[in-house]
Amino acid sequence: MDRTAAPLTPPSGPPAVGLTPDAAYQVLQTHDARFDGRLFVGVTSTGVYCRPVCRVRLPRRENCRFFGNAASAECAGFRPCLRCRPELAPGLATTDSSQTLARAGARLIEHAVAQGHDLALPQVAARLGVTDRHFRRVFQAVHGVSPMDWLATQRLLLAKRLLTDTQLPVTRVALASGFASLRRFNAAFAERYRLSPTALRRSTDAAHSEPVAVRLAWRPPYDAEAMLDFLAARPLTGIEAVTDGQWRRTLALTDARGERYQGWMAVRFDTAACEVCATVSPSLAPVLGAVIERLRHLLDLDAEAATIDSALATMPVALRPGLRLPGCVDGFETTVRVILGQQVTVAAACTLAARLVARFGEPVATTWPGLTHLFPRPEVLAAASADSIGELGIVSGRIRAIQALSREVAESRIDLSPAAPMEETLAALAALPGIGAWTTEMVALRVLAWPDAFPASDIGVMRALGADSPAAAGAQAEAWRPWRSYAVMQLWRSIAAAALPTPARPPRASRPSPSSRAPKRAAQETT
Repeated sequence: MDRTAAPLTPPSGPPAVGLTPDAAYQVLQTHDARFDGRLFVGVTSTGVYCRPVCRVRLPRRENCRFFGNAASAECAGFRPCLRCRPELAPGLATTDSSQTLARAGARLIEHAVAQGHDLALPQVAARLGVTDRHFRRVFQAVHGVSPMDWLATQRLLLAKRLLTDTQLPVTRVALASGFASLRRFNAAFAERYRLSPTALRRSTDAAHSEPVAVRLAWRPPYDAEAMLDFLAARPLTGIEAVTDGQWRRTLALTDARGERYQGWMAVRFDTAACEVCATVSPSLAPVLGAVIERLRHLLDLDAEAATIDSALATMPVALRPGLRLPGCVDGFETTVRVILGQQVTVAAACTLAARLVARFGEPVATTWPGLTHLFPRPEVLAAASADSIGELGIVSGRIRAIQALSREVAESRIDLSPAAPMEETLAALAALPGIGAWTTEMVALRVLAWPDAFPASDIGVMRALGADSPAAAGAQAEAWRPWRSYAVMQLWRSIAAAALPTPARPPRASRPSPSSRAPKRAAQETT
């Protein structure tokens, strides 16, 4: 079936804005994946709500009620479909909401749920610098539901995924979903879904030692080839590898109670189904919500690519539709790699990072011989002597920056996650020694998931634009706000395409020019 055949334009504002009920029903008829996560249908004859890509028999038009998010459907009394599983749908993109405050609030709530944290909504309002009353009013106006309803839906959908995809005991599922007690969890589940958690748990003979299979959807178009190429070009020996179209890596996460879990995961793209298929080690099942959140951030699965591509139509390079913004699964690790990549090539930065892992990383067991370590903890790098790091070939300026960053992260003074406050985090980073504008922009782009970051001094960016200075590159990029991060990806991709070897050239001619030929005032794109 052609998933993009419907003559409709995906909404660029709040969910489902601009769709009449008849247009929404057309989306349902054509199973249009572009609206997945932006439109849900409640069927009054069954009491169930579905994604537009659901493959069950098409309900009658008069039995359909349409919603812009899962929380609204659940507040109207509908329970999630067990076949299409609304918890698998893409989430809100960074700029989906017309109100920045409501968007930021939703992201903070979703981040807390993914981490299994107990959350008081007045804390969210305080974090955003507004009163609790104002936050609730704006959130209701933008999303159509209260922050409390949004929180309850996110928790229950995560619990539904854990009950379906893992063998965690129900008590552990309740805690991992942010419920303070099993009694409250059972009551909330029964109230919303009209069955008990144990009744939902699927019948299976799977043992606790089996890996967890996870599916994550995206809205097309999605350039999976470009994403995989980006990851493959930046291997971190001992931690990451791309083999036979599958990306693999090690990972360690700490839950809300301070318990640390370590293991591995593998990812492949199913372009026909518009899904990422991930396999997660059973040791990470208790923090599966956090793993999923990080994968969605790494692969930019929630972006509205059609809207972004349209906004970048004036760029001076050939656009690749569906080109996404590679994020990260560990903000500290990626920020260290960005620092190591200052004014050196991608390959050189990867070599330095691999030496850091081999010297200070923590060994971990995986199913693959090449994945042997976890990235060094912040407290380990903070406590290491400068000489021991310098022996790896890392210059003194980078050492000071890495150790200063490690101290701030170890003491929880800097949060390197997509939920972190943008301005405060970048200001804290800029105050550290050895961290300048290029580094902070790269952190905003990859770690903080900011769609409008623009490292104007990046050599790849300047080359693609034909600019002779960062100021000239920045001036050109003004036309692409608020999607300049995606413009950077298009520029980098155009440089990579231009560097592909031709039959008449020897292999060495396909390599990009070394950064040693570039002025020291500009940094080269890396990590």
